[in-house]
Amino acid sequence: MANTKKNFIGVFDSGFGGLAILKEIVKKMPDYNYIYLGDTARTPYGTRSQETVYKFTEQAVDFLFKKGCWLIILACNTASAEALRAIQRNYLPRKYPNKRVLGVIIPVSEKASVKTIGNKIGVIATNGTVKSNAFKRELQKLNPKIKVSQQAAPLLVSLVEAGEQNSKATSLILENYLRPLVKNKIDTLILGCTHYDVLEKKIKKIVGKNVSVITEGKIVAGKLKDYLEKHPEIETKIGKNSKRIFYTTDLTDNFSVLGSKFFGKKINSKKIKLN
Repeated sequence: MANTKKNFIGVFDSGFGGLAILKEIVKKMPDYNYIYLGDTARTPYGTRSQETVYKFTEQAVDFLFKKGCWLIILACNTASAEALRAIQRNYLPRKYPNKRVLGVIIPVSEKASVKTIGNKIGVIATNGTVKSNAFKRELQKLNPKIKVSQQAAPLLVSLVEAGEQNSKATSLILENYLRPLVKNKIDTLILGCTHYDVLEKKIKKIVGKNVSVITEGKIVAGKLKDYLEKHPEIETKIGKNSKRIFYTTDLTDNFSVLGSKFFGKKINSKKIKLN
């Protein structure tokens, strides 16, 4: 008998970088229903205060739950670093006690801690994620011997959102950001922002073949599958009609073109307002 439930898994990001994560999730679990929300009108989140990031994330979570999501992935690393804990501890018990919100930082940290050979891990991320020390905290929880070198890369999100990922300027800026990490002799590098996946080839070229580069999509997809297997009380609520809905807070030609590149196929988005 077909699963006719209309409930969804939600994926939220500040822009369209999270579509790269949704692409891997859909590949791994194609039957489920998904809603994607990109807050493109207010991206990037990485330069904003923690209070603002929390407010925006709460608005997005509320919107997705009202649209029928039972579980939400914060594909945005800044939101995962600066809002997730408060959402899980305070907001969910008060407003949606039976629903779940998960982040990307813990699964990616787990992968990096296993991958590293010399316990020297680099993180490239937004200002907000770096300031939060979320990756450093999780990595050292897993293994106190790990030395973490972090580098804020505030310009990269805007460059990717503007479709400038292949420009010479982006290559020069990337080299500038990555040089201190290479100097610190890292053996593993976490790309701590969904937007950076599109720069993976350039990054690998700069850091060299001896550095393992960790991107988030496949890791998060695998962990989500495990989570649903362990939590039937959530899994059974989600519809399996292969439905895909895309929302954005600023519907531009850029979102459709670059969003389709990140997702790997054409997407049609609806514009909504968060408040």
